[in-house]
Amino acid sequence: MGSPSDDTRAVVREFLTRFGEGAPDRIAALFAETVDWMIAGNPVVPWLRPRSTRADVERHFRELTDGMVPVDSGLVIEAFVVDGAEAVLTGHLAGAVQTTGKTFRSPFAVRLTVEDGLITRYHLYEDSYAIGEACTPDAPTEPTPTPMPPPMP
Repeated sequence: MGSPSDDTRAVVREFLTRFGEGAPDRIAALFAETVDWMIAGNPVVPWLRPRSTRADVERHFRELTDGMVPVDSGLVIEAFVVDGAEAVLTGHLAGAVQTTGKTFRSPFAVRLTVEDGLITRYHLYEDSYAIGEACTPDAPTEPTPTPMPPPMP
């Protein structure tokens, strides 16, 4: 057994490996029975909804795998920071929604907490608006950016 940071890093790396394999049951096995789960929802994105159990986690990753395929490099991790039981990953993700064929790109940050070798917290911050647009058949392919107000004098 290593330090708490080493243990956290190992579990998160295994999570990334299993995520890359697209194995929802193996991903869920890394989560505690009860999970502090948070992803900003969007009602048109089937896989974005509240979750709280290991079985919910498996359903999430199954719905995600069934609902979209990675495009380009899919998931690019730019930073991986670990402090004890806490880990934060940042980067970019890109995918194509199976039902519409539309693509999306989003920066992301995810905070994970690992306790006793299992993920107990999963908080994902991503552009759920862009993903929702890609899930909506009649939405524009690229969301129209909101104009920024002029700088304050």
